[in-house]
Amino acid sequence: MFSKVHAVARQVGQIVVGKDLQIRQSLVCLLAGGHLLIEDVPGVGKTTLAHALAISLGLKFNRVQFTSDLLPADVIGISIFDREKQGFAFHPGPVFTQVLLADEINRATPKTQSALLEAMEERQVSADGVTRDLPEPFFVIATQNPTHQIGTFQLPESQLDRFLMCLSLGYPDAAAERALLMGEDRRTMLKNLGTAMDPSELSAARAELRQVHTSPALIDYVQALVQASRQSGLFAEGLSPRAAIALLQAARAWAALEGRNHVIPEDVQAVMVPVTAHRLRPLKSTGGTAQSSRDLVLQLVKSVGV
Repeated sequence: MFSKVHAVARQVGQIVVGKDLQIRQSLVCLLAGGHLLIEDVPGVGKTTLAHALAISLGLKFNRVQFTSDLLPADVIGISIFDREKQGFAFHPGPVFTQVLLADEINRATPKTQSALLEAMEERQVSADGVTRDLPEPFFVIATQNPTHQIGTFQLPESQLDRFLMCLSLGYPDAAAERALLMGEDRRTMLKNLGTAMDPSELSAARAELRQVHTSPALIDYVQALVQASRQSGLFAEGLSPRAAIALLQAARAWAALEGRNHVIPEDVQAVMVPVTAHRLRPLKSTGGTAQSSRDLVLQLVKSVGV
């Protein structure tokens, strides 16, 4: 089953060139049932990656361009009075899909950002006193610009904690950029992209993750990392139990893609930074950048013995 996941990675890699690690991390996030946040400067392929993943996995896809005037109803839907039925009828918003691309999520106000909290955590939406389930599977792939750019709002910790992983694509290397310059237009390539894995196969692969073994010693290692984040003095707050569960689930997915039915410490280390760096805030001022958090997480990993 996981051979299909590798086929998806190869296909997406033809669109988003030179970012094999980030593509693999994105698939690990989706396999683990989490949501993905991609943070970087405009123009490096964040939206293209989200499009390519949705098409390759055969999932229904909606995109919402987050702006400062976007309202919560624009995302979850709104009730409109129907004269014929003499009552209000609910019109579902774009959140009722399998893959929701929240493009430039931090350009919207905190009120609109919070409209996604229930959907991301409980896979449902409450409106007008009625709770409506979202399709399965349901993934949010959000992109955000660096917070120092004009017109952005800082994502609150509660929102960041809903994302299982946070990635940064970065600028392409010289070879990858040359391939982009000389190759076919990415939008045209997306239109011609086919499905490499259908939703039922994705669900089966996610179910197989439950069979990936985690030994008591491996659980001890994860707990030691979490405990160190709380006591190291590097961060304002340590990792939450939700973060620990996310770390373990992502490590299972990484191990499965490596062809193993058990998790080893190297799997935990491979996903540690993208799973935890966006959840941790440096205690002392280091510029407050995501990179400083990543550096401190790497320092934390080195300080904890296997």
